[in-house]
Amino acid sequence: MPMIRLLMLFAAALAAFNAVASSEQAWAEGDKAMRAACLKASGLKNARVEGGIIHYGDDVGYSALFIGGRYPQPFMKNKPGRELCLYQRATQKAAVQAVEKD
Repeated sequence: MPMIRLLMLFAAALAAFNAVASSEQAWAEGDKAMRAACLKASGLKNARVEGGIIHYGDDVGYSALFIGGRYPQPFMKNKPGRELCLYQRATQKAAVQAVEKD
């Protein structure tokens, strides 16, 4: 009987490890999808991610990220710009808004 308990304990530990590993993998894939969606939604030339992702709790359901680049409009004369991207994790939709740089 002790051998069966040992096997059950091992199986439970293995399942717990796989759950954590898949969770980390899911977060990494979600972060990659967010970066891609935010860069696609950006109106800046040569858009790039600036800084890290800010994840809000599941009760809010959004993550935030800054995007940097250059304004493409001729009257902006290629000035550097920055946008804040809000990403809704449930729908995987990104919305960007220009913000002033200090």
